[in-house]
Amino acid sequence: MAEPAVEPSITRRALFVAAPASGQGKTTVTAGLAVALRRRGQRVAVFKTGPDYLDPDILAEAAGSPVEPLDLWMAGEAYCGRRLFEAARTHDVVLVEGAMGLYDGVPSSADFAARFGLPVALVFDCQGMAQTVGALAAGLAHARDDLSVAGLVANRVGSQRHADLIAEAMPADISFLGAVARETDIALPHRHLGLVGADEQGTDLAERLARAADCVETTALPDAPRDVAFAPFATAVPERLLAGRRIGIARDAAFSFAYAANERLLEDMGATLVAFSPLADTRLPDVDALWLPGGYPELHAERLAANHAMHAALAAFHASGRPMLAECGGMLYLQERLTELGGTTHAMMGLIAGHGIMRERGGCQGMQTAPLPEGDIRGHAHHRTRTEAGPVPIAHGRRARHPAPGEPIVRDRGLTATYLHLFFGANPPAVARLFGAATI
Repeated sequence: MAEPAVEPSITRRALFVAAPASGQGKTTVTAGLAVALRRRGQRVAVFKTGPDYLDPDILAEAAGSPVEPLDLWMAGEAYCGRRLFEAARTHDVVLVEGAMGLYDGVPSSADFAARFGLPVALVFDCQGMAQTVGALAAGLAHARDDLSVAGLVANRVGSQRHADLIAEAMPADISFLGAVARETDIALPHRHLGLVGADEQGTDLAERLARAADCVETTALPDAPRDVAFAPFATAVPERLLAGRRIGIARDAAFSFAYAANERLLEDMGATLVAFSPLADTRLPDVDALWLPGGYPELHAERLAANHAMHAALAAFHASGRPMLAECGGMLYLQERLTELGGTTHAMMGLIAGHGIMRERGGCQGMQTAPLPEGDIRGHAHHRTRTEAGPVPIAHGRRARHPAPGEPIVRDRGLTATYLHLFFGANPPAVARLFGAATI
């Protein structure tokens, strides 16, 4: 029997946008670069490293196509490599935005860029410093020898003289790609979990992205992407373990934190996804299982509390014992009460015990594995609430790099509830069982 054909590598221009820390303007610069390249008639694929629901929505507006988060720990090297390869097939340029600082986390943005041979463009918020930028850039660029730094963009620069001082102090082997002025109104609005969603910004987002592209076009950044050879990675084709099953997914302004990759996997396994709105609908669709992903229930708690018809529909579904998965915001909605930042408390579903309370700061972030009876599924936590008087969990998440117990996991009849956001591709058979597939 003949061996299967091996796909050749594909060479495309690519760039990894990184920074020394969060809040430096990576997303604004990446989005502006995507728009600037599209103005040149180039097809641009954009990815975001690390688990993220908000930045990809903004970047998708700039790229004109969906943006997927990629994480080496949560999704795996083969998955990330395959998605990059598939993007290179159909695009002229591949952009990847890093997470936090270049070396933060294990694996870090630097690990990702080095693994796939992506040249790095550094974005620095230069308020309050000038020549020091060169020294810091040299430290980032030379901390390891498997990174290639394409140059540096100075963000939030106060004047031409400020930009000149930074440029003059750059190491000889790091290009100064240009500066973005401090007074330019391009910064993207934030709230407690990150950027304000693309849907909420409306036409203002398009205007900000256009201004960001105008700024980027005054720099050398559009010419910074370099040729990268993207190698093929074999990934398993999921079995159709959910063939014929209909899964209802909560999808509205309160519940929007669902990875497109998770939805795609369910469909690849044969499921039909049916969206419904806990905010607006009064009944559930005819489905075999429910998925309530995370989002911002705390911003819509009054409306959620007032939709008693949906409460009754969800209670009846839960009583039937059919599978339900509630992640983070979905879990908060199913608890007894939810208190906003201002102190107002609203009655929620009451399907499980617990009082979710927003807090001004703190919270939980980080990678964890959910040890479910169906199998281990990797995911992450990202929330600004605490839960009081919750039920006894069946298990706790296992942190990737810390021995302390992670997020509690609750099981009641067919309902599984947790703060964790699961990445379904980490264990498709376990996910299929979670949504009611026959024993595998």
